[in-house]
Amino acid sequence: MNKLSIIRSKAFLLLFVLALTFSCEEKEQKEYTLKKETVKKVLDKPNIIFLLADDLGYGELGSYGQEIIKTPFLDDVASKGLRFTDFYAGTSVCSPSRAVLMTGKHTGHLSIRGNKGKLSDKRWGRVALKKSETTIGEMLQGAGYQTAMIGKWHLGMPEDMSTWAKGRGFDYAIQEQWGESKKGNVIDERVHWVNNNEDSIFYNYNNYKCLDEFRTNFALDYLDEKSDDKPYFLYMSYRIPHAHEFFLSKNDLYGDKIEEWPEIERRHAARITMLDEQIKRLFDKLEKRGELENTLILISSDNGPTNENHHSYKFFNSSGSLKGYKRDVYEGGVRVPLIAYWKGKIKEGQTTDHPSTFYDIMPTLAEVADTKVTNQIDGISILPELLGKPQKKHDFLYWEIQEGASVKGFRQATRIGKWKAVRYGNNYHTELYNLEADLYEKNDISGNHQDIVEQANTIFKTESVKDLHFPYSGGVFKNK
Repeated sequence: MNKLSIIRSKAFLLLFVLALTFSCEEKEQKEYTLKKETVKKVLDKPNIIFLLADDLGYGELGSYGQEIIKTPFLDDVASKGLRFTDFYAGTSVCSPSRAVLMTGKHTGHLSIRGNKGKLSDKRWGRVALKKSETTIGEMLQGAGYQTAMIGKWHLGMPEDMSTWAKGRGFDYAIQEQWGESKKGNVIDERVHWVNNNEDSIFYNYNNYKCLDEFRTNFALDYLDEKSDDKPYFLYMSYRIPHAHEFFLSKNDLYGDKIEEWPEIERRHAARITMLDEQIKRLFDKLEKRGELENTLILISSDNGPTNENHHSYKFFNSSGSLKGYKRDVYEGGVRVPLIAYWKGKIKEGQTTDHPSTFYDIMPTLAEVADTKVTNQIDGISILPELLGKPQKKHDFLYWEIQEGASVKGFRQATRIGKWKAVRYGNNYHTELYNLEADLYEKNDISGNHQDIVEQANTIFKTESVKDLHFPYSGGVFKNK
């Protein structure tokens, strides 16, 4: 090889090495830039908090017309946010309503339609959410969120920890449990399980005003201990005002009413005021941490007011005069408060009558988190309504519940604009109400509007998909 060829070969090799080096550096720069942009995009996402009361009636907050029970902080939040007048729970009892919230599906499409279902051995017992039904927690994990659930889960089986909150999309979960463990031992509901069985903490009622003070302490600790490098979703599932809190320590709230009110009613009022205090603690922590402005907070209830354990929902007009209560599919059983707060994003002091429901929450949070809903859902994002923009509406809303083995326990309802249709399985009759003229559902006008009744019956038949756990799913109609 002559000198000229050697020089040319070396020059070519040098150019190749330089080109390769530049290419690698350019690739690394691009990857770094993309990674930086991805991290920034995640950090720019808002935090999300959903606060869920247990059996809080439509009329149990001052901002929703309550005149006796004091809820000053929540009323103040409502005055600084958006208050929904026509918002609905998933259905009228705990487990299926929470399933609707977590999955974005209405009860006619869900694996849980009552607190208990018919099992393979023909007993009635708890039914777990199917693994194929994606939860909000799982969706937001995929969007780069830290996720936490504290309180009542009620979507799993006590003997199968994979169905508990930790296994269904929550990085950090502290939950109560009841029933029997895998070994057949009775589970003490006062024990709170940390990330399934990583740890357990006993609730001693003598040390706290109420169970929700105990739980709020966990939430405050979580806010301090979570990573500041990622947004978070906190699902805070309270016990108040559910009628069956294990014990309540002595308190002097409404002490001036001891001679006037039954003790169970004084306790009921006291606990709702305590809930107000605990939510204030949470807001105060967010403000102290400088997180209030970048956090969407939604406050609601899983169903209408309780009427159990010697408490009467009529004593404080807990339903706001709406017909029915927990387990009913009349307005009193399913219409609940929703207060939305997002400092600097949601205009202060607004009220909306946009009809919406629990299965709208999942698509709303997906849009807030700039992610996709991974399973087929029934909801519509209400983010436009939160931000004062044009909002798409449902053609209809749908509820279903099966409580117990009797046909009497199977109930369906649908809202089609101003029309509300209700069908109780053992009546074989579809009631119809005009909510614009008859909000309290006193006058059944089904005989005057057969076309609307037929439309409602079609919804009842087609929206309720048959499920072996719930034998009356699909609707209860007499053969003609």
